[in-house]
Amino acid sequence: MPMKSYREAIRDALSLEMSRDESIVLIGEDLRGAHGCKNPQNLEAFGGPLGVTKGLSSEFGENRVIDTPISESAIIGMATGAAVTGLRPVAEMMFMDFFGVCYDGLYNQAAKFRYMFGGKAQVPLVVRGMIGAGFSAAAQHSQSPYNIFASTPGLKIVVPSTPYDAKGLLIQSIRDNDPVIFCEHKMLYDIKGDVPDESYSIPLGQACYTREGSDITIIALSAMVHLANKVADKLATDGISVEVVDPRTVSPLDEDGILESVISTGRVVIVDESSARCGFAHDIAGLIASKAFYALKAPIVMITPPHTPVPFSPVLEKLWVPDIQRIEKAVRELMEA
Repeated sequence: MPMKSYREAIRDALSLEMSRDESIVLIGEDLRGAHGCKNPQNLEAFGGPLGVTKGLSSEFGENRVIDTPISESAIIGMATGAAVTGLRPVAEMMFMDFFGVCYDGLYNQAAKFRYMFGGKAQVPLVVRGMIGAGFSAAAQHSQSPYNIFASTPGLKIVVPSTPYDAKGLLIQSIRDNDPVIFCEHKMLYDIKGDVPDESYSIPLGQACYTREGSDITIIALSAMVHLANKVADKLATDGISVEVVDPRTVSPLDEDGILESVISTGRVVIVDESSARCGFAHDIAGLIASKAFYALKAPIVMITPPHTPVPFSPVLEKLWVPDIQRIEKAVRELMEA
């Protein structure tokens, strides 16, 4: 099986789906290198801020890879309208931090059309956005606000952690008839993994056990999964058997997959980069407390960033993001509880 980066896996998914279905279009800033409608020199577009869609404008042309002005609300309005009238747009918003500008279009419009029209309207829309700290990109380009949108009925939230998952989940998201927010951690774009060349899909709402264990469960998303895996591998040498659960999608959420692991081990650490208040970790903790409290051998532990904006300083940012040391310390303390 070929090795591909997270970035390449996403590009693969887009290319395969656009080749399969002519109704799929890409919409966003700089997708065609800001050439707009005209490109007389036939210059290759960079493909977004981190080059994810590079090559697609040459492959599919200006009618299917569409540059937009710097207006997030216009992008979402355009994409939502295209979706309800027969196309399958994939809108790139660059950073998920910018979603606030078009919040009404997602929260009040795209998310609600199917329900408001009695199931007669479909909104097959994918909105891609980068999440995560680690680039010293400061408070307005480093957040992971998927928890905000996960609370909205009608939106599906996908947060892949590996190249394999990124490709399979994006293909499934594009084929879905409801709006999907696809969250790409910017620190994962260069990681590599086994990814088939052919098309495949991964069902939304299906968790993945990235490590199997019997003593304690770590639940983590996106980049945090890789930290959890490293902790599990390290503690295995000390005789501590750690199970790592990657939900992969926040909404729909694989409650059964999460609860099965927690009930089996009786101890749980939840690692999340979204928010220290009303975040994904708190949602999972509430689920476990309400449905698996009887199985717990120790209190639920949540590891999140502090309730502050993301610092610009590399030193402070490193302290802000959950790390291997904090996760390992929490696991060892729970094993002694």
